[in-house]
Amino acid sequence: MRIEYLYRYPVKGLSAEALEATEVETGHAIPWDRAFALAQGDAGFDSAQPAWLPKTNFMCQMRNARIAGLRSLFDPRSGKLAIEAPDGSAVTADALSESGRAEIERFLVAFLGEEARGAPRFHHIPGHVFGDQRHPVVSLIGLASLRDFEAKLGAHRHRRRFRANVWFSGAAPWAELDWVGHELQMGGAVLRVTKRIARCKATEVNPLTAARDADPLAELRQLYGHSDLGVHAEVIEGGRFAVGDGIELLAP
Repeated sequence: MRIEYLYRYPVKGLSAEALEATEVETGHAIPWDRAFALAQGDAGFDSAQPAWLPKTNFMCQMRNARIAGLRSLFDPRSGKLAIEAPDGSAVTADALSESGRAEIERFLVAFLGEEARGAPRFHHIPGHVFGDQRHPVVSLIGLASLRDFEAKLGAHRHRRRFRANVWFSGAAPWAELDWVGHELQMGGAVLRVTKRIARCKATEVNPLTAARDADPLAELRQLYGHSDLGVHAEVIEGGRFAVGDGIELLAP
């Protein structure tokens, strides 16, 4: 098996950034993956005591399809985060500073309009991951699974609907769903698969148009009897992995 695509999503709910390589630490996600998030004003998120909350407490494509039209780019060296809307309006600010986050916050709240609840806050807490799981994970999907899904469906479903960190080749369709509890050697890192990914309504959103134009949950259930696509895995031995690196399922 081989890594074909590698992504991080610096801002929860916003666009992917393609990577050539990354280095992960034990118990951590890919660096800068879901490192920033806009918490809705009614979320009760406490930055002084950050705790995991479900995605609906944040700006997310499950609730806010329009944000798929935003294009974001984060530079870890400078801390600058740039976000551009479809109408050409944009913001660029230091996402690692309080004043910069306030500037980004104003832009996102204005873009959300009536979908902003209360007084949202844009957050970055070092070490905290705004992921969909309670603990930091890396998400993986086999390209063969997506292709089998598309073939049976008779329609294209862009891979970025499913917001995975790693897309890989070389496995049979849906093989990864049976890896829960198993360990993987991925480049120089070792990961343990923790659970299958039950998809949510965010997958309805076309990443190219920001329109809700499909229902992958219903499609998966109709075709396979479940709504799972991909798996989550925790890093148990840190290391580097890159596009082109091998993935090996380790013996129990």
